[in-house]
Amino acid sequence: MQQSESAGRAAAGKRASIIGIGCNLGLFGVKLAAGLLSGSLSVAADAFNNLSDASSSLISLLGFKLGERPADPEHPYGHGRYEYLAGLCVSVLILAVGIELLRSSIGRILAPEPVDFTWLTAAILVLSIAVKAGMAVFYRRTGRRIGSDTLTAAAADSRNDVLATGCVLAGALLSRLTGRELDGFVGLGVAVFILYSGFGLVRGTLDPLLGRAPEPAEVEAIRQKILGYPGVIGTHDLLVHDYGPGRQFASVHVEMSAADDPLQSHAVVDTIERDFLREYGLNLVVHMDPVADVDTAAGRFRQWVEAQARAVDPALTVHDLAVMPGADGGAAVFSFDCAAPASLPLSDGEIQARLAARVAARYPRCRCEITVDRGYAALPHNDPAR
Repeated sequence: MQQSESAGRAAAGKRASIIGIGCNLGLFGVKLAAGLLSGSLSVAADAFNNLSDASSSLISLLGFKLGERPADPEHPYGHGRYEYLAGLCVSVLILAVGIELLRSSIGRILAPEPVDFTWLTAAILVLSIAVKAGMAVFYRRTGRRIGSDTLTAAAADSRNDVLATGCVLAGALLSRLTGRELDGFVGLGVAVFILYSGFGLVRGTLDPLLGRAPEPAEVEAIRQKILGYPGVIGTHDLLVHDYGPGRQFASVHVEMSAADDPLQSHAVVDTIERDFLREYGLNLVVHMDPVADVDTAAGRFRQWVEAQARAVDPALTVHDLAVMPGADGGAAVFSFDCAAPASLPLSDGEIQARLAARVAARYPRCRCEITVDRGYAALPHNDPAR
């Protein structure tokens, strides 16, 4: 992401946060007044939910402001994760509101109090629903446009407020028509909904902080683009690190023929890195692995080892194969990495033992050093046309 795009993104996020602060503070004032005048716990709780939303918007504003700070010696990858932290804080505040509303609602159920619900209060709640529905649409569109998890969480929160306030209004109208005190039960239902939504938002905002795997479509797009460069035979060990919106770093191993001119292969690698930075804003580091051609003894041996791995399990693939002479004339060492999907039931030890046994059956005097790779964003992939 270019600097001008990053600045524009931060400006859009801050503008959305400021609008959220203003709208939520206005709703808090009018709904708190309505709740105090009517004696409705659910209306007052809904008002404090709006105050919490204003605090959330303030946190979002700080997140966008801090997140746009440039990299410094202590933080060479920038400060973009401040935005993720802001989204997490918003989600935790939603949980706090839900817990407090749950406590108050249970108390009102155990000790019901009459509610003086007026049509003015109903009109205020209808206005709140309309404002919150508009905010949900605004947050969602802005969040999608700038790729912000924080605004996506704010959109979900505003949608929850529409449903919560709708429940408060429906409960108040039913209480007025039936003469039953349903205020505490309505508040309890709203609290459960807020808590359920809050837990989901916490999980969603924690993912990028914990190292969320990139989307499969993104991984495949990176892989296919790399395979399109001249001389590239395959790719493996793709790792993508997220340090905030627009601050993605990645590394990948690219297989190229060992018979090619190393200077030419290096030029291709440099071109790949420059193209990804220019076209996608992705800081990609490419490591070139020389691969023996299939018409050589080393190439045929590699194919044999790959066949042994597939015999252990069809999902296994081999890369970084090297044959090293033993020390002081001892047994040669076959060293290679074996990539396994995370879903494979075999343990790393089982994979190593089974594969080493198959190699030893043919080469009893040799020793295997097998490293099992799991959990990478992209497992090895070869271009069948090469």
